[in-house]
Amino acid sequence: MTTPHLVLDRVSRIHGSGDLTVYALSKASLTVSPGELVAVMGPSGSGKSTLLNLAGALDLPSSGRVLIDGVDVTTLSPQGLAGVRRKKVGFVFQDFNLIGSLTAAENVFLPLELDGVSPRQGRGLAEESLVAVGLGGLGDRFPDELSGGQRQRVAIARALIGERRLVLADEPTGALDSHTGESVLRVLRERCDAGAAGLLVTHDPRHAAWADRVLFLRDGAVVDTSAADSVHPELFEPVP
Repeated sequence: MTTPHLVLDRVSRIHGSGDLTVYALSKASLTVSPGELVAVMGPSGSGKSTLLNLAGALDLPSSGRVLIDGVDVTTLSPQGLAGVRRKKVGFVFQDFNLIGSLTAAENVFLPLELDGVSPRQGRGLAEESLVAVGLGGLGDRFPDELSGGQRQRVAIARALIGERRLVLADEPTGALDSHTGESVLRVLRERCDAGAAGLLVTHDPRHAAWADRVLFLRDGAVVDTSAADSVHPELFEPVP
């Protein structure tokens, strides 16, 4: 049986105590296997960012387990957590988070450079990763020489270079026009079809339609998990 790239096992994240206790996330469970893209939706404050931070080992749950490639990250030391984030998880953000003074290839190679991979080997891997997202031949360009959609593709290439097979995307199309955003989602979908696992936070049902499943959060709790083409319309209605 294939090991899921991500398992959230009844995870909760609690802030404060006593009368001031706030459940940012409450007993949420999710499994994302190779080849799957799961969309996460919900109103502002519903727990989407908390879930993404836990999935990427940027934060630890108050209770429950988070497994990345079969490793329970809640048992790891700070150094172990940093290693998992660096080697196993890729992040794609709305604002690209590229370093302007580095070329596209250098941006993509950066996570491997931090792991001690030689520049020569890293350059080759970066070029392969750029080809995989449709940017072959553009490795020597700087971010300000690329379009918004191309920069986001560079971010996806960086997120999935090396051993990384779990990509966490937080509103990755928010800074793009609708046509360019669709092309970026297509690349993300293709990378998942090639064996990666993806978690996509979005507020747009059209973007969620690219996913295999939609996880809907409200007030820190999972209230629905549906196939992308069968999300209940009432879930998008505001709470009375």
